[in-house]
Amino acid sequence: MSMKQAETIDEVILLLDQIIEKSKIDQSNLGLFAILYREVTVRVKEGILAGSFQNGERMEKLDVIFANRYLKAYYQYQAKEKPSECWAFAFEQAEKFWPIVLQHLLLGINAHINLDLGIASAEVSTVEDIEDLKHDFDQINFILSDLVGGVEKCLIKIWPTLTWILKFTGKVDNFFIDFSMETARNGAWKFANEFVAVPENEREACTHLRDKRITEIARLVSNPGYFVSAIFKFIRLFERGTVAQKIIDMQIMEEKIWNVLWRDELGIKNNQQHYKTS
Repeated sequence: MSMKQAETIDEVILLLDQIIEKSKIDQSNLGLFAILYREVTVRVKEGILAGSFQNGERMEKLDVIFANRYLKAYYQYQAKEKPSECWAFAFEQAEKFWPIVLQHLLLGINAHINLDLGIASAEVSTVEDIEDLKHDFDQINFILSDLVGGVEKCLIKIWPTLTWILKFTGKVDNFFIDFSMETARNGAWKFANEFVAVPENEREACTHLRDKRITEIARLVSNPGYFVSAIFKFIRLFERGTVAQKIIDMQIMEEKIWNVLWRDELGIKNNQQHYKTS
């Protein structure tokens, strides 16, 4: 399998579409993170066109470099080559029966935010100007966080009685808290600021060390302790539909969630404009 890389955001979306369709055919859980990531990429593209980022040209460059790290890992794994350790772990879990949809998503988010985003951010910056990226860096994470916020609703569609389980025990809530998007974002930004100052000849070793640390987080996501793991296994036994159907359900749910978020944001902007003119 050729190592496909994108040069534009549109090419990123096209390659993600190919991964999603292949995952449906193969009944592969690899498509679960791909559909979430596709939605993030589409929203970033829309944000660039709408002027939501401080530097649209830099944001597209960042988005493509960021996406290409995921695409490279995916195609390496498909070719039975060795991607970064945290991605290899996430992909290996996709072949196992027991991880639930949420775990597949968090394993992908863990590798992509905690490793890839910091590296990509450093590649479009210098030590002197990386602080200028902070606003747009946070915007990407806010988009991802909003979409992840709808994951529970999507899971309830896949397994309706999940609502009862989530209300029954606070232990599962702690699992979500432990893997905090805010913590991941802050850690990625700290790493970006450290990585941008690393000399070129030392970056491979620095990346390898970071990869090891992020893989340890992945192991915790995969095995969050006896009690939560037992609940997740119970959930997994009653997840509804094929893998392909789960991907389709996620596509439908994420689109609905974003439409609601978009209407809410538009309403806020309209209200703000109303107050300015009144």
